[in-house]
Amino acid sequence: MADAAETDDKTSGVAPAPAFPIKLLIIVSVVALLFGVGGAIVGVKFFGGSDKNAEHADEHKTEAAAKADPHSEAGGKPGQTTAPGVMFDLDPFIVNLADVPDVRYLKLTVKLEVDNDAVSADLSARVPQIRDAVLVLLSSKDVNAVRTTQGKFQLRDEITQRINGLLPKPGVRSAYFTDFVVQ
Repeated sequence: MADAAETDDKTSGVAPAPAFPIKLLIIVSVVALLFGVGGAIVGVKFFGGSDKNAEHADEHKTEAAAKADPHSEAGGKPGQTTAPGVMFDLDPFIVNLADVPDVRYLKLTVKLEVDNDAVSADLSARVPQIRDAVLVLLSSKDVNAVRTTQGKFQLRDEITQRINGLLPKPGVRSAYFTDFVVQ
């Protein structure tokens, strides 16, 4: 019995388990934290960088369009703006988007900037043709195509091109969205 008591005393007197698992836990936590922060930085670089590139591309397109625009009163010089054109209002458009599994709707109100009152008179005479062209264009789009800022800019350019294609002489400078709802 004395031997059993001595072994119990020896085992109870033994130092606690080494702190190795705690150190390992701390090291693993720090490494995981570093990977998380590194992943976040890489994600911001990739996703944040694409927005800057898109903005830069849009600015470049705007400058190129201003230089190529023969109707520009500023002569294409950077820093100078042209006088605003006449605004022509179109009634709101409500269309089904081309999303296959889901039914999505787009409500869009457009104002057109035109060169002069003569172009505005041409547009007034062709309202049914214009509405048809825009409705066909809008109903061919899906929600992913119109959700992004770049998609909206592309849609604006396509509307302007389609309407200018209907006129005897192109006179629509730009289309402006005053109401844009996707549901």
